[in-house]
Amino acid sequence: MTKQLQLNEISIQLDGHTIVSNINLELSSGEIGCLLGHSGCGKTTLLRAIAGFEQPASGEVILRGKQVASPQKSLPTEQRNVGMVFQDLALFPHLSIADNIAFGIRHKSTKEIDARIETLLELVRLPQLRNKYPHQLSGGQQQRIALARAMAPQPDLLLLDEPFSSQDSERREQLAREVGQILREDNITAMLVTHDQHEAFAMADHIGVINNGKLMQWDTPYNLYHRPNSREVADFIGQGVLVKGTVLEAGKLETELGTVSGEFSQPLPAGTAVDLLVRPDDIIHDDDSNNFATVTEKSFRGAEYLYRLNLSGDTNVLCIAPSHHNHKIGEKIGIKLEIDHLVIFEHFH
Repeated sequence: MTKQLQLNEISIQLDGHTIVSNINLELSSGEIGCLLGHSGCGKTTLLRAIAGFEQPASGEVILRGKQVASPQKSLPTEQRNVGMVFQDLALFPHLSIADNIAFGIRHKSTKEIDARIETLLELVRLPQLRNKYPHQLSGGQQQRIALARAMAPQPDLLLLDEPFSSQDSERREQLAREVGQILREDNITAMLVTHDQHEAFAMADHIGVINNGKLMQWDTPYNLYHRPNSREVADFIGQGVLVKGTVLEAGKLETELGTVSGEFSQPLPAGTAVDLLVRPDDIIHDDDSNNFATVTEKSFRGAEYLYRLNLSGDTNVLCIAPSHHNHKIGEKIGIKLEIDHLVIFEHFH
């Protein structure tokens, strides 16, 4: 597969401060990547360097095998064939939807422009809005038209900077899924920036978790969730808790939830004190279990409850149970651990 984007050892400084350092990642043609992290972690700065708005202090940006940025040179944004969708959408209010989409492809023939507008309106599932104006559209519709406009010139890479931030979290996830589908149908390579992991999981093939300007892990959503390479990633992705345990032998741990067996995420010798990552879906509510935990919090989610359970002392875990299991706060319930891949980190006192 063609490498559409490569970042090699990228560091960026602003006003003498290092914002991101030594970032390495690559995206193949047709893949969707995501830079995920808290506000101020450096993800937008990295996106701006890919677009050509920031110049790296070290390293290089390569698009389709061609170096477009290094400390010595920076190809202007308009020569990079990169599309952008920002938070504020910035549709032209005085232009119709068709003219908004056509804005970046006016150098083509009328027939080609018309065909591309039609294709894109079909892709974003809004063929009936061709002659409307932005103010006549809902927020979600405007979002999809902004996307169509950015896709119109068929950029080598589409950059999306928190494009769904004005939507509520449920709608964000749905939009991210729809947009991912649209981009794949048009075979567009894209990089999304977000602080919302549900959005990232709904849309991306590869996700980079960024913390304090460093790329902690660049991986598939599945691996980030099930095989985080550090406590920081484990902490940031999903709703996990770390439960104390001791290695009995290879593949076997003694924990506050009983003895568990499975494949270790890293080899550690018998006797090592560890922290085991436990997700809500690893804890099964089981009336026949001899392991009990006290319900301290619960939130109703329709088909299920998410319970926060106290094991002993300061250890709390999360558990998802079908909502017909409606337990009161303060009630003790039986639980068992069903987990096969044991993500463990050495416990330092």
